[in-house]
Amino acid sequence: MSGAPTRRGLVLGTGALALAAALPRSVHAAATGPSHGLSSFGELKYGPDFPNFDYVNPMAPRGGRFSTQITQTFGNQAFDTFDTLNPFVFRGNGAAGLNFTFDSLMVRALDEPDALYGLIARTVETSPDGLSQRFRLRPQARFQDGSKLTARDVAFSLKILRDKGHPAISQEILDLEDATPEADDVVLVRYKAGYARDLPQTVASLPIFSEAWWKGRDFEASTLEEPLGSGPYRVGRMDVGRFIELERVPDYWAADLPVNVGRNNFESLRYEYFRDRQAAFEAFKSGAFTYREEFTSSIWANGYDFPAAREGRVKRVTLPNNAPAAIQGWWFNTRREVFRDPRVREAIGLCFDFAWTNRNQMFDTYVRTESFFERSDLKATGKPGPDELALLEPLRDAHPGDVPAEVFGEAWVMPSSDGSGQDRALLGRANALLKEAGCTRDGSVFRLPGGAPIAFEFLDNDPIWEARTQPFIRNLARLGIQARQRIVDASQYQLRVRDFDFDIVVRNASQGATPGPELRTSFGSAAAAIPGTNNIAGIKNPAADALIEKAVTAASRAQLEAACRALDRVLRAGRYWIPMWYAPSYRLATWDVFGHPATPPAYGLGTPDLWWYDPDKARRIGRD
Repeated sequence: MSGAPTRRGLVLGTGALALAAALPRSVHAAATGPSHGLSSFGELKYGPDFPNFDYVNPMAPRGGRFSTQITQTFGNQAFDTFDTLNPFVFRGNGAAGLNFTFDSLMVRALDEPDALYGLIARTVETSPDGLSQRFRLRPQARFQDGSKLTARDVAFSLKILRDKGHPAISQEILDLEDATPEADDVVLVRYKAGYARDLPQTVASLPIFSEAWWKGRDFEASTLEEPLGSGPYRVGRMDVGRFIELERVPDYWAADLPVNVGRNNFESLRYEYFRDRQAAFEAFKSGAFTYREEFTSSIWANGYDFPAAREGRVKRVTLPNNAPAAIQGWWFNTRREVFRDPRVREAIGLCFDFAWTNRNQMFDTYVRTESFFERSDLKATGKPGPDELALLEPLRDAHPGDVPAEVFGEAWVMPSSDGSGQDRALLGRANALLKEAGCTRDGSVFRLPGGAPIAFEFLDNDPIWEARTQPFIRNLARLGIQARQRIVDASQYQLRVRDFDFDIVVRNASQGATPGPELRTSFGSAAAAIPGTNNIAGIKNPAADALIEKAVTAASRAQLEAACRALDRVLRAGRYWIPMWYAPSYRLATWDVFGHPATPPAYGLGTPDLWWYDPDKARRIGRD
C-alpha cells in the first residue's frame, strides 16, 4: 500500500495540471519580443505553429463518461467529502474537478519539465529588466455564458487570489505587485524586485474568474453556487458530499487550440466520494465508477478476483512512472515540545521497520523513500560536490546548529532494518539517541529532559493505516515511548491538519521537476506559522530558508540542482519526517471502456485529460 492518496499541489486552471514550472531571470533579460510560450531553462520544445502536444492522440473520439475518485487535491479540497464549489479559498472543503471549469493564461506541457504554452494568452512579452510581463489575450476568449473574457478579468483574478486566496496559493504569489488592464486584450503584470524565478509561470497557471460574476459576492465564503468559468467543463448534477458531475461545454471557445487538441475528450466527468476505502473498492467492483488508481498493494495483489475482472470486463494496467516521486511519510509537528530535538525524532523513526512492513503487508512492491526530491536529478547522493559545498560552507558558520557535520558527508538515509519487525540494533541506536538528547528511562517510560513522558498521537482519517501504524507503536512501546493512534472523520481531520493541531500525520506531497515558490510554503520558516500552508512539520531552519532562496532564484538548471541537493541534505539532517515509500509505476484498474496513449508523458499520468471513451469496447462489455 502506498497509503491514502494524500497528494497536494497548486493544481489550478485547466492549463495547470501540475505544479507551475519556473521562469529564470536570465530568460527575462533575454526576451526580445512576444513569445507563444515560457520556458525555464533552454529552448521551448514546441514552435509557435505546433499542431498539438506529442503525447496526445489528436484523433481521440469525444463522448462517454469518466468516473473516479479524487486522487490529488489542491487548495481546500478533501478526499472524503465536499461542501463548497470554491476550492481556491481557505474555508470549506472544495469539490473535485473544479480546475476543469476554469482556463488559465497558459498551459503546462507534460513532456517538458518547465514549459508553458498560451491558452487564454496568445503571447507573452517580458520586459528587459524582468519585472513585468505583458500578456496579449486571444480575442475569442469567452466565459461559459458567452460574455467576453478580458484583461479586467485577468487582473481581477490574479489580485484576488493574491489577497484572498487559499494560503497555498496566496503565499506563492506574494511578490505579484500588480496586474493592470491596458486594453481589453492586454494585461500588464508587474512583479516585486527579487521575486522567485517561478512566479511568472505560477501566475500564468492561475484560474481566471469573471469579475462581473463575482461583483457583490464574497470570494472567501463557502458556496454551492456554481462560479462562472471559461473552461471545457461546467458543474452538472451533484449530491453534496457524495458525488459531483462536470459536463462538457458544447461550445467551449478553446476546444480547437493546439494546446487542447486531443484533450478534454469525455462528455462528462464524475467524482465519487466515500468515507471508507473498502466501500469505495466494492463500489468500483459493482461498476459504480470506472477508473481507479490503486494505492493499496494487498488489493492490487489479491483483490481483483471478482467476476468482472475474471471475465476481462475490468482490466488492470501498469504504466511507467518516471516523474519525480511524491514524498510520503509520517510528518512530525515540530511545534510540539516532544518533537523539538532532532535526536528524539530520529529515535522515533528508527522504530519503524520498513523491510518487515514491505514484505509482510505490501508484497515487496515498494521502494523506501530517501530524499525530499526522490527519483529526480535534484536528489542528494554521496558527498556534496563543489557546487553544493559553495552553498553549504558559508551556512556552516552562519547557522552551525542547522548545518551539522553530517551534511558534509554521505547523504543521510534511514538505515535498513533486518526485517524482523523489531530490529534490536536499531532499537539500541534509538535508545542511545534518546539518552544523548538528555532523556531518561523511568521504569517502562522514557521521559524528556523536563520530566514529561515521550508521548504522542498518530492522527489519521482512514482505518487502512492501522495495519502500518500499530506494529510501529508496539516497537515504540518496547523503547518506552507512549504512542497511540486516533482516527477521526474527514472534516475533523481536515480542520486539525489545516490548523496544525496534531502530533504526527501522514502526508504525501507532490514535487515538480522544477520546484520554485512551493518550496517556501512547504519548507520555509515564514509558512510554519500560517494555517493551511504545506509546511505541516513547522520547519523553521534559517539555513534551509537560504537554500530555498537560492533554488527559487536559480538562473540555470545546474544552479537549481546544486541548491536543491544542498537543501535536501539540510532537510534530511533535520529529521522532520519518517520517510515511507513510493511505487515505481502507476497501477490502474479500469472498466474496459477507455483508450489512452500507450505511454504517459514524462511529467504526469494525464487522466482524465488525455484518455478517451471507446464505444466499441464499452459495447463488448455491455456498458455502452
